[in-house]
Amino acid sequence: MRVLLLEDDTKIGSAVRDHIAASGHAVDWAPDIATAMDLLAVVPFDLALLDMSLPDGSGLSVLKKVRELGPSASIIILSAHSRVADRIKGLNAGADDYLVKPFDLSELDARVTAVARRVNGKTGNEDTYGPLSINHALKRVTRDGVVVTLTAREWAVLERLTRTSQETVAKSSIEDSLYDLSAEVDSNTVEVYISRLRKKLGKDAIRTLRGLGYQMTRKGP
Repeated sequence: MRVLLLEDDTKIGSAVRDHIAASGHAVDWAPDIATAMDLLAVVPFDLALLDMSLPDGSGLSVLKKVRELGPSASIIILSAHSRVADRIKGLNAGADDYLVKPFDLSELDARVTAVARRVNGKTGNEDTYGPLSINHALKRVTRDGVVVTLTAREWAVLERLTRTSQETVAKSSIEDSLYDLSAEVDSNTVEVYISRLRKKLGKDAIRTLRGLGYQMTRKGP
């Protein structure tokens, strides 16, 4: 997923960014509302993690902009305000979830995983593609019943490819799901990860549609 993190506290921001990135998601970190608005003007986001109290105003303005630009994007508020009234205000403004600071990163993981399933259009935790079984909640893949070990980046590519059944995914879309705006992307990065996945999942697991992108092979029953 592509994640927008709006957080002015450098300690919290760096911890959350590094933790989410380690799970294979691309994270763009904005320390203020102005930076967040600039990022929103450049790329679409699947998930926004938003603090509400920023140096240049309320995070609700960013929340409304995220919802305006991407109605299907998911939003989690990260706030030190624990009052029920504050939670209700955030949820009524369009947030999907509300996490009170201080929070454990494992709890944030659980919330993000739940959002990822919704973003990917999953009604259940597990999908099958021929001999492959993919558990999205556990980030676990098995091939003919044998567990396949994937790196965070390999999982990110696979997750993007399995977002919806039989979707053709453009190379640029995979790049967007892998890297934030500060990262340099080599021209053959996607091809490298596709090659690695084919070695682990089977050479016919992913189809190349020339000029269009990539697609998982036929989904099982």
